Amino acid sequence: HNMLINKLPYIFLLILCPLFIVAQNPDCDILIINGKIIDGTGNNWYYGNVAIKNGRIIKVGREVKLTAAKTIDSKGLIVAPGFIDVHTHLEGDEIKDPNATSFILDGVTTCVTGNCGSSNIDIGKYLNWIDSLRLSINIATLIGHNDVRKTVMGRANRDATPDEMQQMLTIVDKAMNDGAVGLSTGLIYIPGTYTKTPEIVALAKVAARYNGLYATHMRDEGDSVTYAIEEALTIGREAKIPVEISHFKLSGQQNWGRSKETVPIIEAARKEGIEVTIDQYPYTASSTSISTLIPDEILADGQDSIKARLQRPEIKKYVIKSMLGRLKKRKLKHFSYAVVANYIPDTTYNGKSIEQINRMKGRRHKVKEEALTIIDIMMEGGASAIFHGMSEGDVKHIMQYPFNMFASDASIRILYAGMPHPRGYGTNARVLAKYVREEKILSLEEAIRRMTSLPAQKFQLKDRGLIKEGMAADIVIFDENEVQDISTYDKPHAYSKGFHFVIVNGALTVENEKHLGVRAGKALYGPGYTISGQ
Repeated sequence: HNMLINKLPYIFLLILCPLFIVAQNPDCDILIINGKIIDGTGNNWYYGNVAIKNGRIIKVGREVKLTAAKTIDSKGLIVAPGFIDVHTHLEGDEIKDPNATSFILDGVTTCVTGNCGSSNIDIGKYLNWIDSLRLSINIATLIGHNDVRKTVMGRANRDATPDEMQQMLTIVDKAMNDGAVGLSTGLIYIPGTYTKTPEIVALAKVAARYNGLYATHMRDEGDSVTYAIEEALTIGREAKIPVEISHFKLSGQQNWGRSKETVPIIEAARKEGIEVTIDQYPYTASSTSISTLIPDEILADGQDSIKARLQRPEIKKYVIKSMLGRLKKRKLKHFSYAVVANYIPDTTYNGKSIEQINRMKGRRHKVKEEALTIIDIMMEGGASAIFHGMSEGDVKHIMQYPFNMFASDASIRILYAGMPHPRGYGTNARVLAKYVREEKILSLEEAIRRMTSLPAQKFQLKDRGLIKEGMAADIVIFDENEVQDISTYDKPHAYSKGFHFVIVNGALTVENEKHLGVRAGKALYGPGYTISGQ
């Protein structure tokens, strides 16, 4: 009897132990409750809960009532898949801010880099490095044609020899095998601009063999835009490869209104059976190198060659004539539309137009003198710049095309570095605030479909882009009435507002609009990687 009494505490402990284990081992890691779920399909929102465990969505619905290590009450907020930015340029900036704060606070959980023909060459090595670095966002990459060509033949202005062509094909083959999602070109950049269509078709056929896609910064986005679109479609047709036309737009005041001509070309191509889609940033200014103002043939063979050419009086005269001709086409009297974003030799240029810099240098207020100022900048290695040259009407018309994604065309922004384009901070928030809430160009459900399931489908990120059981738990929770882009051209360094919570691969990364420093992103591999059996 006494022995039984002595053992009673142990018996009670054994009975209580299973209850204790349940309490310490909840059904899920995170339970999101009371949210308006917009699942990424384009369907209307509904009230429900989302349960997350081991980086995956395990249950979705009104009836989901599980125990959780953490519960997020999202009453009055939208619960959506994490946004996928298909056109970024991260290379070189990953380590400067592995938290990728500018993307995360704009609702982005996955970026596709390697665009415009510019990428790492060893894709396997790059994706391994991404996995070891651990950013706060997921990264997929394209293999860039410009860097492939530079590796084999430098910045030479000529066709590839058969041997050089074979080397390029081998690099692309290995890149696709190592997990690239496709091939990209930048046909306004050196040496892409020196490349004829058959070379691109041959390389695109390799990407097609691995079920990749072809993403292109076309040869022209201004006067010859329709020819450039046709070239992209020809590559799609001949290589039998899906096509993504990057940052679809109309550059130059003389081309305003031509989206009524360009969008129907895309619609007709889809009717023909070409798997073509487009992406867009929701701004009327572009951003790229100031070198794009200089004729292509002057830019061959590297900075020393460029400098030597620009020092020759007859070439300088030719370059000035070319720049003035381009300005006249735009129906402008000064280079006021070109604003320096980052000029390393003299940061006082940052945020000022070429017209302003020219006057700052004490030169006459003449357009020829402004052209000389551009040449001076090029002699010192060039600068990045913002070009104000699109119409709001075209931006909205292109936005209404249903197979169009939103993309920032930006890198990870480093606070207070230069005067960059605001799209690097505010692309998604701007769409949701200006074009959905205020101007009603799109419904909220449609905008989110463009940011989530459409890019996931196109870039074959098969377990992303939807709030659905079994999918990776990349989720954004935001206030549709509060979400706002804060970044402007004059004051670009400002994070977006309204994204209360961001979850990446099941890890809470943003809580109450504050980045927690969590880095749960990973490398995402293209379809060729799976085929190779690795």
